[in-house]
Amino acid sequence: MSTIIHPQNHPVPVPHHRHLFPTKPPPYPPCSSSLSFPKPKPKSHHHRPLLLASTTAVSCHTLYYKPYICNDVNSLLTLLNLSVQYSDAELAKAVHACSLKLQEDTHLGNSLVLAYLKLGLFNHSLNVFASLSCPNLVTYSSLISGFAKSNQGSKAIELFMKMRTEGIEPNEFTFVAILSACIRVLESELGFQIHGLVVKMGFLDSTFVANALMGFYWKFTGNLRLVFKVFDEMPQRDVASWNTVISCLVKEGMYEKAFELFRVMQGIGCFRADFFTISSILSACEGSNAFMKGKEVHAHAIRIGLEGNLSVNNVLIGLYTQFGRVRDVAVLFESMPIRDVITWTQMITAYMEFGLVDLAMKVFNEMLEKNCISYNALMAGFCKNGEGLKAVKLFIEMVEEGLELTDFSLSSVINACALVMDVKASEQIQGFCLKFGFGSNVCVEAALLDMCIRCGRMADAEKMFRIWPVEHDNSVVCTSMLCGYARNGQPDEAILFFLRCRLEGTMDLDEVTLTSILGACGTLGFEKMGEQIHCYALKTGFVADLGVLNSIISMYAKCGNMNDAIKVFDIMPVRDVVSWNALIAGHILHRQGDEALAVWSAMEEAGIRPDTITLFLVLSAYRHTNLDLVDDCRKLFLSMRTDYDIEPTSQHHASFVSVLGQWGLLEEAEETIENMPVEPKASVWRALLDSCRIRLNTTIGKRVAKRILAMKPQDPSTYILVSNLYSASGRWHCSETVREDMREKGFRKNPARSWIIHQNNIHPFYTRDKSHPQTKDIYRGLEILVMECQKAGYVPDTSFVLHEVEEHQKKEFLLYHSAKLAATYGILMTKHGEPIRIVKNIHMCGDCHTFMKYVSIITKREILVRDASGFHCFRNGQCCCKDYW
Repeated sequence: MSTIIHPQNHPVPVPHHRHLFPTKPPPYPPCSSSLSFPKPKPKSHHHRPLLLASTTAVSCHTLYYKPYICNDVNSLLTLLNLSVQYSDAELAKAVHACSLKLQEDTHLGNSLVLAYLKLGLFNHSLNVFASLSCPNLVTYSSLISGFAKSNQGSKAIELFMKMRTEGIEPNEFTFVAILSACIRVLESELGFQIHGLVVKMGFLDSTFVANALMGFYWKFTGNLRLVFKVFDEMPQRDVASWNTVISCLVKEGMYEKAFELFRVMQGIGCFRADFFTISSILSACEGSNAFMKGKEVHAHAIRIGLEGNLSVNNVLIGLYTQFGRVRDVAVLFESMPIRDVITWTQMITAYMEFGLVDLAMKVFNEMLEKNCISYNALMAGFCKNGEGLKAVKLFIEMVEEGLELTDFSLSSVINACALVMDVKASEQIQGFCLKFGFGSNVCVEAALLDMCIRCGRMADAEKMFRIWPVEHDNSVVCTSMLCGYARNGQPDEAILFFLRCRLEGTMDLDEVTLTSILGACGTLGFEKMGEQIHCYALKTGFVADLGVLNSIISMYAKCGNMNDAIKVFDIMPVRDVVSWNALIAGHILHRQGDEALAVWSAMEEAGIRPDTITLFLVLSAYRHTNLDLVDDCRKLFLSMRTDYDIEPTSQHHASFVSVLGQWGLLEEAEETIENMPVEPKASVWRALLDSCRIRLNTTIGKRVAKRILAMKPQDPSTYILVSNLYSASGRWHCSETVREDMREKGFRKNPARSWIIHQNNIHPFYTRDKSHPQTKDIYRGLEILVMECQKAGYVPDTSFVLHEVEEHQKKEFLLYHSAKLAATYGILMTKHGEPIRIVKNIHMCGDCHTFMKYVSIITKREILVRDASGFHCFRNGQCCCKDYW
């Protein structure tokens, strides 16, 4: 005799019938060559092989057993077990057909219901249920459990209500199933009522029911107190009970409490941790940055025989990835006896975290089974490592392959377009998202807005912001807009937007917001506003954030207040490399090379490892020293690889060339560029060209100009430089051709703009600007100022006008440059003797520089101008830059 297990959990003896079945029937016997099966038309080519194989298998299996199907109940029950075991729906239907010829049997009916549920044929299971004259507790429990597990919680609840109306009392299995259904359909009220019924019927002592209640309360209330109340009142617990509570603690971030409970569990001899326990504790180690504790748990997992467990190893890969243990991750992966798609995907993520893009791609290419999550991981990794183009190409491959596109997929490719900063590509991906209905997804919308900002499409970003749904949280989007204005050269718009959002209460101030607004204040030179933000940070405790403090240092330095910048730096409890960079950059901005080098020496003494930005700043500092320290600069430049493991970039070369040019070593500067290991960028040649201009060396200057003109521009600054060189040599047609090419590629030149802060208002000026309310007074005052300067010896230098116009028009162009308009407004609106503070977004032209010297003499005023090269302090006809800028 052999036995089969019925849903009632009672073993039923089944006699061997040799004339009915072979002793060991083959599960899938070979098909006869005379049989042919139509090839099904698959819905998706990704599942074609699996679909065809399963169809063939089912047909063969059913044909094999059809001759043996009879009217014996026990035999039919055996066949039902086989149909579930081999996922043979046709066999189950054949058994169902045979059962209709017999007298109704409750056991057989329940088995049919359960078989159909396991095969995913829910309508068939309901048909069997409807045909039963007296469905019992087992019938209802099976249906409720089956529908709950298949995410059809509403149907499960409906069946539970029907069972109650028919007077059938639930048991512990019914309670577990209905609580699971309540969790899936978010039916909290019914769940609370079920708890009351559990207490009333005395099932609270059931371990299974108590475990389900803990899961329910955690899901709906997130209240650990209720979870622990159920846990503490349990007369008996199993491993699942402990796992439930430990898992809740880990999800709540209460890692120490989770570790404590794990130790208590281990102290109780009758409980042995399983893979779920170990996985939860490893997640706690990852969340609490407890690497050594994670190693201990890993060792414990090996001791209890879980070293080959798939779930445990997957969590371990995440743990070692977080702590940068690339070797441990690789060894663990190679030693895993079983791997699934999660394992491979985690390895892609791990290698991308370590910056090993090639290894991540190798793992991806070796994957036998890939899904959209694998593609998403690779695409996100490309974005993390700055490989925007590769991410876009991978997304195109996903679309062509017909893979499922999630909001994460779209967010990743949108981020990739933002990295590439290609306006046309960003417009195309935005159109794709809208066309396929992802435009209403909050995550995708937020990513699209950020992409528009990073691609310089602020007008489109503003349109998206204006129609942003009110019901969604605006705070994050407001912060993105604020950062966008600051990043895209619109600091005044950033200030206005910030004040408006604060007035409307739509923006929460956090570290990111404060850093952005401080950056905008620094760019504008708006010191009073920056001081207020500093005070707010002190009041709210945000000064504890290192990024905020670094931004405060930078803000004060850009506003011309190095004393306060140094004070903030000195009181910092902790400093990182950005802090030191901010202070060094501040001194360079003020042309204080010796002070910058003193900070660099202190940084080295403090043991702070410099980054590529640090070395660029330190090299630049040698341009502003009182003594010729070229030898020290050369020594630092040549030791970058050996001493600091930093490869010199074009920026470093340009900075070193500027230092050589500053001290008259033009030949060595040219030779340095010629010996560069890579093709020199236009910025490097420009550094030498500026030095030739200052040193009046036309011989080298002409050679450098030819080099620049021979280059194919790739960015706006190079386009403008080439165009200006053509204009300066009188080749107007070539200049216009370059500018036309620039316009066709979507590049735009930021117009020259100067501004002055007066009575907490920003007053901006463009060249020949007449938009200011006091334009008449400003223009009249400027004409008088120019006349007085000319009496003192000022002669307009029309060589700085790069337009093909008559000489008198060139003088008119020079007269109304933005810096001159701002200076005139400052003189008119401030008291006699007060310094005039002007900020300009690009380099000040030579004529304006000369003009400011004469103005400082005539007005007996100190004029401070901050342009792209740094601060110019004009006093008594002299400038602190010594005419080198």
